[in-house]
Amino acid sequence: MAHPKHKISSTRRDKRRTHYKAVAPTISLCSNCGSAVLYHRVCPDCGFYRGKQAIADKKAE
Repeated sequence: MAHPKHKISSTRRDKRRTHYKAVAPTISLCSNCGSAVLYHRVCPDCGFYRGKQAIADKKAE
């Protein structure tokens, strides 16, 4: 198995890792109830997705 010939300095290692960062999730408003929803997800409050009822509402049950 190959081994590095020289130590990688912390500066060089950190320069390589500058692009490793967390990205904030994109949040939109539900078109039905107005609550905050992640993109491409069913609204947890009303159960709507793209203007249609996707799952049964918990409040109605």
